[in-house]
Amino acid sequence: MERTVRLKIRRQDAADKPETRRWEEFSVPWQPQMNVISALMHIQRNPVTADGTTVAPIVWEMSCLEEVCGACTMLVNGRVRQSCTALVDQIAPGGEVITLEPMTKFPLVRDLVVDRSRMFEDLKRVKAWVNLDGSHELGPGPRQSQENQEEAYPLSRCMTCGCCLEACPQVNPRSTFIGPAAINQVRLFNLHPSGKMHAAERLEALMDEGGVDGCGKAQNCVEVCPKEIPLVDSIAQVSRQTTKHMLFGWLLK
Repeated sequence: MERTVRLKIRRQDAADKPETRRWEEFSVPWQPQMNVISALMHIQRNPVTADGTTVAPIVWEMSCLEEVCGACTMLVNGRVRQSCTALVDQIAPGGEVITLEPMTKFPLVRDLVVDRSRMFEDLKRVKAWVNLDGSHELGPGPRQSQENQEEAYPLSRCMTCGCCLEACPQVNPRSTFIGPAAINQVRLFNLHPSGKMHAAERLEALMDEGGVDGCGKAQNCVEVCPKEIPLVDSIAQVSRQTTKHMLFGWLLK
């Protein structure tokens, strides 16, 4: 018998149409080194369910297919991850049904697509950039030491995929917690020789409601981060920095 891959996908036609929420099952031919994206692309070309019903093609996001862009994040068998690196032979070695669902911590757009705008708004809130105004010649900036580079590089690998927010129990409709990703970016840009000039503004943003004190230390974020970013260390370091700034920041004004 031809080997097949079975997928059970949660679908919804639009954010404002909860009555269309449903599960649909598909069966696609197995291929060597097949990942979840490959299976979804097959369904897109031939959107017919396992019982023979023709349906609208599945809607999802993807871009790089190399676990770099973060666009294809979804729940695969109940665990948040990148679907481009979810290999069928690893997640369903015995031919088990693979369940696909959209992330739950972001507004649903359609099917497996969610709106991750809040993550980008949070980056604006904490000023996650090196702020150098003007087009005139500023001359060479401060040199970045090798030790500083080695500490900063793992933090810079964040691709704003949303895995850490999806896994965090403090990110929920009853909480304003900003989440691990933005806190990690505060640590990154406060480490930068030029970025640290605006460190106080970033720390003060995290001292407001929903800031770093909202972390419950569950450590789920570091378990699901596809880039193995030391998020727990970042939260701990930024928490110490905000405390120090609260106690002694007035001396610098």
